[in-house]
Amino acid sequence: MPRLGTVPSGPDDLHDLDGLARAAADGDRAALDRLLVAIRPDVLRMSARFLPNREDAEEACQDTLLAVARGITRFDGRATFRTWLHRIAANRSRSTYQALRRRFEAEGRGGPMPDAPDPRRTSVVAGTRLDLLDALEAIGPEFAEPVALRDILGLPYREISLLLELPEGTVKSRIHQARRRLRDRLTDSLA
Repeated sequence: MPRLGTVPSGPDDLHDLDGLARAAADGDRAALDRLLVAIRPDVLRMSARFLPNREDAEEACQDTLLAVARGITRFDGRATFRTWLHRIAANRSRSTYQALRRRFEAEGRGGPMPDAPDPRRTSVVAGTRLDLLDALEAIGPEFAEPVALRDILGLPYREISLLLELPEGTVKSRIHQARRRLRDRLTDSLA
C-alpha cells in the first residue's frame, strides 16, 4: 500500500505525489487517476480521525476525492500537495458531519443525533469526536480550520500558515484562541 507522498506506477517505480498533482493540475488525466488511487487510503484515515463511524468517514473520503478531482487545477504548488489535501479532507469531514446533522434535524427527530455519546453503545473516542465536531462547528471556520489542521491532522504551523495565507503568528494566535474556546465548550458539554 503506498504511503502518502508516493504512488506506484510500476512494480518498483515510485513517483512523488507533488509531481503527480502538478501533472494532474496541468490536465494529465492518467496522473489524476493515479493520484486519486494513491491518496484514497490516506484520505479515509484522515476522515476517520474526524468522524466516528466508518460509513461517515467513507462518505467524507469520497467527497474529498471528488473535491480533489474537481479542484486539482487550483493546486498551485505553494504548499505541498499533502498540505493542500489535508485542508480539503478536514473541511469535507466537517461538512459531512454538518450535513448529517442537518438531515437528522430536518427529519424532525429533535434532540441529539443518534450517534451522540451513549456509554452503552458508543466508545469514548467516538463520543469525544462527536463532541469535538459540535464544538468545532460552534467556534466557526476562522478558528476551526487552523486548529483542526494542527491538532487533528498534525500539520506544522508553517504549513498551515502557507495554506491559509496567514502570517504564522496569526495562525498560532487563532489556534490558541480556538483551543481555549473548544476547552470552554467541551467543559460546558460535560457539565
